[in-house]
Amino acid sequence: MLQGGTAAWAKSGPRTHQVKPGETLSQLSERYGVSIAALKSRNKLSGDTIRIGQLLVIPAWPALDAIRDATGSLRITRGRWRHVVLHHSGIEDGNAKAYDSAHLRRGMGNGLAYHFVIGNGRDSEEGGIEIGPRWLKQLDGGHVRNRAFNEHGIGICLVGNFETRRPSPKQLEALTALVDWLRDDAPLGATPKFTIHRWVDKNHTVCPGKFFPSTRLRLRYA
Repeated sequence: MLQGGTAAWAKSGPRTHQVKPGETLSQLSERYGVSIAALKSRNKLSGDTIRIGQLLVIPAWPALDAIRDATGSLRITRGRWRHVVLHHSGIEDGNAKAYDSAHLRRGMGNGLAYHFVIGNGRDSEEGGIEIGPRWLKQLDGGHVRNRAFNEHGIGICLVGNFETRRPSPKQLEALTALVDWLRDDAPLGATPKFTIHRWVDKNHTVCPGKFFPSTRLRLRYA
């Protein structure tokens, strides 16, 4: 079983998509959570033009098989997880293990406040998804002030300070893959709603930062 601080990087097989009228690479990039550059490279496209009926290979995002395996052995209370709450770390250093130690030092008895951490390439793989002990033990989060959102919200933290920069494309690809899975395929018994830290704890935080694409993601998961 995966432990906190272990990146889940088992590869899934590629998918295919047949282009429909009106579809663009940008739309497919958004839909499948992969970059336009990755779509073009995988399908040997020299430009942005795609044809109706064209069969495109959607690059596999290496993140979810190990998470599925770890989650499959858990006893998850049906309907418990009602929200997915996104955060940034606010600093460029760190990973799940480092934040676990920091949160223990701050008096948080269950350590790492989040259920998942997505690395930025400095102290863990860029776009690597680390599973925290709170997910493996199905514990409440400790990532917001609001008690109900800790009890019923899955906390996901992207490493970085998005008050000063944007998340990397790999981080966003991993994030959308994870949130898509949690909403569409994970055995939760309900579809969790998307939100971010500052919408939950209003007037208390800027997390996940002004350069985080909150509006775009809210539209994706509306």
